[in-house]
Amino acid sequence: MGSNTKPLVAILMGSDSDLPTMSETGKMLDRFGVSYTMRITSAHRSPGKTHELVKTMDEQGVQVFVVGAGLAAHLAGVVASLTAKPVIGVPMGGGSLQGVDALYSTVQMPGGVPVATMAIGRHGAKNAGVFAAQILALKDDELRDRLAAFKTELERSVEDKDDKLTSELKDASEAIAELTRGGDR
Repeated sequence: MGSNTKPLVAILMGSDSDLPTMSETGKMLDRFGVSYTMRITSAHRSPGKTHELVKTMDEQGVQVFVVGAGLAAHLAGVVASLTAKPVIGVPMGGGSLQGVDALYSTVQMPGGVPVATMAIGRHGAKNAGVFAAQILALKDDELRDRLAAFKTELERSVEDKDDKLTSELKDASEAIAELTRGGDR
């Protein structure tokens, strides 16, 4: 979001290869009008930078951290150890275990260092954006209204798809009945 807006969410990722997935978080935050910043840092390759980023972002008012990482996926846990703010982890797909290793690393946190863990990959990144907005909506009625409208859109989308399917099945059934009647003549 705009540089004049103080970011409420920090999207951190372990590598630029995570950007296509983590951009889904940004898209959802954009949809809800939530300001964010996005950075690349590594729990293993740049631990000093990671510590400094989290400390600085905390001081600058970031309210929620969304963290994506793959393989060993320690970044979300490291971030959670450095802040009292909510941390949402997004395990990246790929690697020899297709992201299951990252899922286990992200979800298996020791007591006292929680990371809210989403699904592996793009769906998880999208849900992380929604979840971050839901956390912020606890103190923002307008954001809560935008989330409620989004949920209504999801419901309507399912209803529209069901209506379309029902109509197509009815049309197909009528066509079959017509063919069957025509065959009896």
